[in-house]
Amino acid sequence: MNSRLSMADWLQAVPDEDTVAVLASRFARLIKAPMTLFLEGDLGAGKTTFARAFIHALGYEAYVKSPSYGLLETYSISTLTILHLDLYRIEDPEELDYLALRDLYDEQSVLLVEWPQKGVNHLPAPDLVLQFSDDTETRFISGFAKSTAGFQLNRQLSQEF
Repeated sequence: MNSRLSMADWLQAVPDEDTVAVLASRFARLIKAPMTLFLEGDLGAGKTTFARAFIHALGYEAYVKSPSYGLLETYSISTLTILHLDLYRIEDPEELDYLALRDLYDEQSVLLVEWPQKGVNHLPAPDLVLQFSDDTETRFISGFAKSTAGFQLNRQLSQEF
């Protein structure tokens, strides 16, 4: 763990896509539904890369599409339903009402939300917020627990670092 972001529950350097995939695989081994993960960071910070690696680590073998244009992609993997939202292109949070997210999100769901700040008051509360950042030398992902389930997941993850 790195003290660079002392308020984070954990901070992991991810200098390349292979390291992101390793971290996403750890998440895939430990995740339990229902769970909502907010993926926050600038454009190109690695949010979609993480989501793709996570979905593949769960066992999905086909191409994982970015939901940038359709807003939502759904993946059924074993007993889980992965809902991957990318809200970058929405203008108004009320647009989410047309996706029937409340009907899709259930006890077997893991919801990944890129650009969650654009869906304020129209999304389930996050269990865990992942912040994607960088400095001049490398990229980082930090985790912030927002629920008991998020805290438990963070605790398990931080033991592996």
